[in-house]
Amino acid sequence: MYRTKTCGELRLAQAGEQVTLAGWVQRTRKMGGMTFVDLRDRYGITQIVFNNEVDAPLCEAANRLGREYVVQVTGTVAERSSKNPNMPTGDIEIIASRLTVLSTSATPPFTIEDNTDGGDDLRMKYRYLDLRRNAVRRNLELRHRMTILIRNFLDSRDFIEVETPILIGSTPEGARDFVVPSRMNPGQFYALPQSPQTLKQLLMVAGFDRYFQIAKCFRDEDLRADRQPEFTQIDCEMSYVHQEDVLEIFEDMARHLFKEVRGVELPAKLTQMTWHEAMRLYGSDKPDLRFGMEFVELIDVLRGTGTFTVFDTAEYIGGICAKGCASYTRKQIDALTDFVKRPQVGAKGLVYARVQEDGNVKSSIDKFYTQEVLQNVKKVMGAEPGDLMLILSGDNAMKTRKQLCELRLEMGEQLGLRDKNRFKCLWIVDFPLFEWSDEEQRLMATHHPFTMPNPDDIPLLDEHPERVRAMAYDFVCNGFEVGGGSLRIHDGELQAKMFEILGFTPEKAMAQFGFLINAFKYGAPPHAGLAVGLDRFVSIMAGLDSIRDCIAFPKNNSGRDVMLEAPSEIAQEQLDELNLILKKN
Repeated sequence: MYRTKTCGELRLAQAGEQVTLAGWVQRTRKMGGMTFVDLRDRYGITQIVFNNEVDAPLCEAANRLGREYVVQVTGTVAERSSKNPNMPTGDIEIIASRLTVLSTSATPPFTIEDNTDGGDDLRMKYRYLDLRRNAVRRNLELRHRMTILIRNFLDSRDFIEVETPILIGSTPEGARDFVVPSRMNPGQFYALPQSPQTLKQLLMVAGFDRYFQIAKCFRDEDLRADRQPEFTQIDCEMSYVHQEDVLEIFEDMARHLFKEVRGVELPAKLTQMTWHEAMRLYGSDKPDLRFGMEFVELIDVLRGTGTFTVFDTAEYIGGICAKGCASYTRKQIDALTDFVKRPQVGAKGLVYARVQEDGNVKSSIDKFYTQEVLQNVKKVMGAEPGDLMLILSGDNAMKTRKQLCELRLEMGEQLGLRDKNRFKCLWIVDFPLFEWSDEEQRLMATHHPFTMPNPDDIPLLDEHPERVRAMAYDFVCNGFEVGGGSLRIHDGELQAKMFEILGFTPEKAMAQFGFLINAFKYGAPPHAGLAVGLDRFVSIMAGLDSIRDCIAFPKNNSGRDVMLEAPSEIAQEQLDELNLILKKN
């Protein structure tokens, strides 16, 4: 064995023991005739002491050590004279008697410290070094722990883990597929799964009435901080369940995880909010409920009651009340105005109104409205002296609500209301079954083509499909969609109707989904499922802004692995073997 103990486990109780440690040199310090080496491994740091008066050659060897050298040290555990209360091993040190250099190291491109001097791009290029840092390592340890807890929980609820294939057929309804050319079938391609959706439905037809998988999924889509081209989801499916059964099981799983990982007790029953209510109050189908500032619609209060033509021609006028923010300076207000005008938000301007200590309202639209109208705005918005009202308008209600959502989140950030150590979880239900795609110029499935319509709305499918609600649900935490799912269609005729509304001919539907359509002919049980994004869930538990730091080897915002230099060109021989010809730009 290269070591008898790790660098994080020794305490005063082991004083006098002879031990052997192995790890990386974090730093060295020379003080008179003594040399101190901080030795680091995955478990912690232990101080090693070399005494020139006791063993000069050994001390000289220690002085030649560089950062990140891999060494083996044997010595005796002793009590430190100057203890370090910030380290678990801070009460002891090792008096070295032997030192072996196992591997030398070039000077690292950044410091391997919690607070490193390496930027994102540099750390991504040398990710194997970045993973040595405590901050990143802890995230992966948390991910591991959560995965074990999830597997054990689902096993206790009679779920069986089944692996589904990675090379499947392309189903382009939704995000873009990553495709893989087949050498043995020239001109044909596999696709990497966006999710195991149809496969897990087939498992229900096969009689595996409770399935789960920690599944790798792939989507060729534009990236953001919370998106990766490949990601991991906790994928589940159940037979003979209603919507409330699914929500109950996964509330229990979430409750178990939060208690075990963060010591947080979630409520006995999570809030359920309809999609329409979420959009009306928060402009988002993943509202952050850690703070208030719900939208107040002001169309009846402001349109036609003054001379401000912007409001008089608006389809939507809405505002939020920022408690205690009437003291915002003009500079701060201008910064908020610039924020909402950013292309990412897209508003044309911002109206503000301060409630003064005497109760009067001072507004940027004073000259267009009487104090009586402004007092009515104050009343409707529930504003009090010291509050700041912020108002947006637009000719598209849904678009303006989304702009107001961005403003609300910005205010929550500025006021410190988005505490990463507080957790507010809820379910969003009653999504629209379809949404209109300007790009495709047709209705698209909001989730996927296999989602069950609300039984009460099935009569609307022929004449008003846009009004049909889905038996779908999303699990939301702190303003992030953590997971989602739905009841599935298990009736062949209803599934055919869905394909028809989505513009599929019977031939096209059979070509893409014939395996599922045919399976339904042999007795498909009622079934439902849910998939939870493991990367996102871990990042919320860890208090991260991005999912990248809870993934061992992530891609950057351009979908590139800068460490492996992927994607990359392949040799002409490989292209020939795959019968591929590249189109030149």
